[in-house]
Amino acid sequence: MKTLLKWLLGLVAVAVVVTVIAVPLALLTGESTPESDSRRTYTLENYLNDDYVYKTHNLQWISGDQYLHETPNGNILRFDAETGTSSVVLLNTTISIHEATTAILSPDQRFALLQYKYEKLWRHSYTASYHIYDFNTSSILDDALLPNDTQYISWSPIGHKLAYVWNNNIYIKASPTAAPVQITSNGEENKIFNGIPDWVYEEEMFGSHSALWWSPNGNFVAYAAFNDTEVPVIEYSFYSEDTLQYPKTIRIPYPKAGAKNPTVQFFIADIQRLPDFNTTEISPPAEIKSGDHYLSVVTWVTDERICLQWLRRIQNFSVLTICDFESATGNWTCPQEKQLTEESTSGWIGRFQPSVPYFAPDNTTYYKVFSNTEGYKHIHYVNGTEAPVPITEGKWEVISIAAVTKDFLYYISNQNGEMPGGRNLYKMFLESSPKSTQCVSCDLNQERCQYYSASFSKDAQYYQLNCLGPGLPLVTLHRSSDDQVLRYLENNTELENSLKDIQMPSKKLGSITVGGYNLWYQMILPPHLDSSKKYPLLLEVYAGPCSQKVDHAFRINWATYLASTEQIIVASFDGRGSGYQGDEIMHAINRRLGTYEVEDQISAARTFSEMSFVDKDRIAIWGWSYGGYVTSMVLGSGSGVFKCGIAVAPVSRWQYYDSIYTERYMGLPIESDNLRNYNGALLPWQHF
Repeated sequence: MKTLLKWLLGLVAVAVVVTVIAVPLALLTGESTPESDSRRTYTLENYLNDDYVYKTHNLQWISGDQYLHETPNGNILRFDAETGTSSVVLLNTTISIHEATTAILSPDQRFALLQYKYEKLWRHSYTASYHIYDFNTSSILDDALLPNDTQYISWSPIGHKLAYVWNNNIYIKASPTAAPVQITSNGEENKIFNGIPDWVYEEEMFGSHSALWWSPNGNFVAYAAFNDTEVPVIEYSFYSEDTLQYPKTIRIPYPKAGAKNPTVQFFIADIQRLPDFNTTEISPPAEIKSGDHYLSVVTWVTDERICLQWLRRIQNFSVLTICDFESATGNWTCPQEKQLTEESTSGWIGRFQPSVPYFAPDNTTYYKVFSNTEGYKHIHYVNGTEAPVPITEGKWEVISIAAVTKDFLYYISNQNGEMPGGRNLYKMFLESSPKSTQCVSCDLNQERCQYYSASFSKDAQYYQLNCLGPGLPLVTLHRSSDDQVLRYLENNTELENSLKDIQMPSKKLGSITVGGYNLWYQMILPPHLDSSKKYPLLLEVYAGPCSQKVDHAFRINWATYLASTEQIIVASFDGRGSGYQGDEIMHAINRRLGTYEVEDQISAARTFSEMSFVDKDRIAIWGWSYGGYVTSMVLGSGSGVFKCGIAVAPVSRWQYYDSIYTERYMGLPIESDNLRNYNGALLPWQHF
């Protein structure tokens, strides 16, 4: 491995691109010189204490023109999007008097779930108990109406039906006071999961603690059931204040690469006539069902149409099915002519899984992001059996679709300025011929804002636009008919004034050519950097498949402290394997983790060491998780570039990591598939 790595590095031509983007942070860095700047630096204590944190503005759309917002003092208000007028829905005293931490309002605003006894489980999952608050009587209903330690609970999209999961089984209530109807009865801890994902689906596929989906009008509940009976179990000791003397043993069904996976079934329960209900199983298509497979994405289209996406275990083949309810028979059918197949010959499907389809108002045609013939992620229009038609194109990528109406489609992309780490909101006019597109956000606050996300109201009449950098975050509310700013929801003026007293670092973006590709880096530079001096450099790495460390987002973090107080340059680099630059770059490490993404970090560090202000004798590297793995591989390569490194929670051997993540990029660790590259990805311990 060492000899091969050094030979490859010798062939890599590395050149610094002259053009460098200096992220405009004059607001933070100031105009003074080192000698005259008496302001204090951003300290480690500031970081650990979260002394300087930017504000966001969380809202929940409840209709086309109304939203809920929780104020800093805990009151929940209902706002009119057009006028900005508000009314109190729930006072903070109601929440606090019942020792609740969160309130979840029913869509008709007749009831609220007041959450208490929250206990976190895994990354997304938790258990909690709930009071039911009745707005008509301003009182709490009988707590016996819901069990304690509920695993998941949600209101129906309209009205006030409830669905919840308790002891791995699903229950439905026609109203908060109605008797619960048990939909499943076979739930068993660590064996059968109904309506909630097991560990690996939660972590790697759904990114959620729910596997239950209400239909738009609440007449049906779809859910997944996971069988982990044959999944191998891992055990570890858990220490807490209550278990210090005798640690608790935690057992989790954890499928490692090549091991037995959970099996999944998908059901739809017709709950229109509770307490009577009827459950139908939807089977995957034949091309999927014939082998190990995953359920990946569930999308309700109407109350009687649902869209499912299935993946083969080797995640380079996906099938989208559309299933319709036949009211005359009570059956669900999924005709083959409505299927869409995605297949990748160079890597895996999507960035991490297949993208979500956005259906047009006709509820039949839809828009979906997937790779075009050139390998860039773009929006395609899908109409029945016709070939999908790309409606965006270029050597940039659509990040996601934000909203679709009859007249227009909004999407987020990194097209502006040919910078992969940018995010701007675009609007495509669907009725124009040819379709025209405008960037809604590009020129709003050019210096302050080039990294956006958006949240649209129910029918996309209004939207919240979140500017997340490079300057201080800014939140605005817009009307989609003309995209004008209606009002500023958060401008972080208080933080802006506070940071004027701090010597803040600056951020520089640039690109270098590695292995024939133009790849991006960023540097967090100490205040008043003197290019005639030499500064130590820390390379902060992640480098996992489809990762991105170089972007226009605003951050105050550990790197801020290192640059501001310790005068350390903190750099990051997106090499081969990183995302949002086309499949050729992203899929370069397909079935060969631990190769190019490791080599490219070394190449980047070598280039940095040649910069006049970098001390080549004081270069270090650190990373967490996949970044810990890459750090370990870099240090073990014997490159001689790095003096030291910190590897936190690194993967040490891919055969020990979970199946969904590992096999997506590496295939199976068997002789007939990719065992050789699994073994080649082991940490080179001989250099430690």
